[in-house]
Amino acid sequence: MAMQHPQFDPVALSLGPFAIHWYGLMYLLSFLVGWAAAVYRTRLPHVHWTKDDISDFLFYVVLGVVLGGRIGYMLFYHPDILLSDPLELFYIWNGGMSFHGGMLGVFIGCWWYGRKSDRTFFDVTDFVAPVIPIGLFFGRIANFINAELVGRVTDVPWAMVYPQIDNLPRHPSQLYQAGLEGPVFLALLWWFARRSRPRMAVSGVFLLGYGCLRFFSEFFRLPDAHLGFIAFDWMTMGQALCLPMIAGGLLLLWLAYGRSSTTAEHGA
Repeated sequence: MAMQHPQFDPVALSLGPFAIHWYGLMYLLSFLVGWAAAVYRTRLPHVHWTKDDISDFLFYVVLGVVLGGRIGYMLFYHPDILLSDPLELFYIWNGGMSFHGGMLGVFIGCWWYGRKSDRTFFDVTDFVAPVIPIGLFFGRIANFINAELVGRVTDVPWAMVYPQIDNLPRHPSQLYQAGLEGPVFLALLWWFARRSRPRMAVSGVFLLGYGCLRFFSEFFRLPDAHLGFIAFDWMTMGQALCLPMIAGGLLLLWLAYGRSSTTAEHGA
């Protein structure tokens, strides 16, 4: 018999007239735990970042995630609404954030911070990449709490019914993605980045790893209702957006390890 979703209250905490929603709480936890993990990485001998550097960089990350995530969501998933009502872009309280858009926003933030701190773009992305799965994990947990981005109908023993959606047993795909994009991906990146690697290598593993894990997990997630399958009667928008990530990751790894052996390894 399928389990039933707990139907959490979307408001995590109420303090008088102020309400803290689960999304806001998860974002806060993402930034706090991510900051702590980044500070921990400064202990590695090949990492040339300080605690103050990370605190400064956090501003650019927050800005990139919020602005990029929202703009990407509207462009990738609701361009029709954006064209008919451009102000919808600013209605963040209506929900809707895209990882791929947030990633592009973070990339812009990395470039911006790199210019101000005399670091190359890849010096910054190689440092921050192993920390990003922490944010992905908390984001997917928020998706599960809010019963959004539900899975496809299934008969597996651990199927879950979302009464807010319908009474059909579905894959708890948010939990699949939380596990793959969180602990599994974090362990992979943390292991790879524990030693000094050629510039672009850690960034390449991030793009390739996330692209592959997300592509796989999308097979269990219900496609966006207004988009459906966008190609071959099985490919979702999420999978299509992963393809350039996979290609980019392979390219970065080829550039990182395909250069002359005399290229010195750098400190992230």
